[in-house]
Amino acid sequence: MAGNSFGQLFRITTFGESHGEAIGVIIDGCPAGVNVDLDYIQGELDKRKPGQSKITTQRKESDTFKILSGTFEGKTTGTPIAMLIPNEDQRSKDYSHNVDVFRPSHADYTYATKYGIRDHRGGGRSSARETAARVAAGALAKLLLKTQGIDIVAHVSSVGKIDAPNVFIDSADEFIAQREQNIVRCADPATAEEMIAFIDGVRKDGDTVGGKVSCYIKNVPVGLGEPVFDKLHADLGKAMLSINAVHGFEFGSGFSGSEMRGSEHNDIFQKDANGKVTTRTNFSGGIQGGISNGMPIEFKVAFKPVATIMHNQQTIDGEGNAAEISGKGRHDPCVVPRAVPIVEAMAALVIADHLLRNRSAKL
Repeated sequence: MAGNSFGQLFRITTFGESHGEAIGVIIDGCPAGVNVDLDYIQGELDKRKPGQSKITTQRKESDTFKILSGTFEGKTTGTPIAMLIPNEDQRSKDYSHNVDVFRPSHADYTYATKYGIRDHRGGGRSSARETAARVAAGALAKLLLKTQGIDIVAHVSSVGKIDAPNVFIDSADEFIAQREQNIVRCADPATAEEMIAFIDGVRKDGDTVGGKVSCYIKNVPVGLGEPVFDKLHADLGKAMLSINAVHGFEFGSGFSGSEMRGSEHNDIFQKDANGKVTTRTNFSGGIQGGISNGMPIEFKVAFKPVATIMHNQQTIDGEGNAAEISGKGRHDPCVVPRAVPIVEAMAALVIADHLLRNRSAKL
């Protein structure tokens, strides 16, 4: 099956299914000499793993990873890096009821039609379980970016119609510390409490709800991005839209920019006290002409409600006959709290890839 690899110079290929023995990732193109902080990588996986709180799926996976190749004495060697994450808590019987029927808004019908076969256990390859491999690879990319002073932070900025106010980011570490003080991963404490109560109510109703994750990338050098088809925001958009349940991506002013005049929207250039070129506003979201301009890169990712709900729904079976399906298994009432590290990971993979590609831009 094509489409399992991402990136050009810093390139990953993920493998494995939700209810198989393991999932994993091969990372090719990571430069030699990057310090491999195992605790940091595990910490990123812990933010994504299931069973964290009452507002996430109760599947229990430690997501303990193992590095099989590509490192020596705590550093990358420049050779392919293989990471493996065993599946520990599969309950395939939870999906025995949908062997011959298609779950609404899942990939069941499209996979079955495209390939003539599908793994009905948790969605197989289409399951969000695959994203653990991306987070592992993204954690290594973040370690690479940290050597260049580049920080990537994200948080849950909305759940349903509950929106958090804009949060000022000075220190990335302080932002993350504040975000991690609540189970919904919103950096605004008051809004977080409202979100948690709402998600818990939706969960008790047997339903699900969507939300948005806002991401900020600081200290990106000027010049990343490869026009015309590999613009930086285009690759970020592809990265985010490849995440399960993502239905929208906007950077900078996004869709609201379409309602503004040019005189309002233009980012005026200026020099700061240190002689660095900046802009007075950042409606461009840190990217102009598909190339980073040195300002913080800002974007939002919209997630739909999780498709599995604890209600009976009408559907069809493999023969096209009318059928009914009931929601079973362990599922998130809202995916966004666990999506935060996935968004950060995919952003890190894009920036790491373009950082390496940019080194060939000029002599």
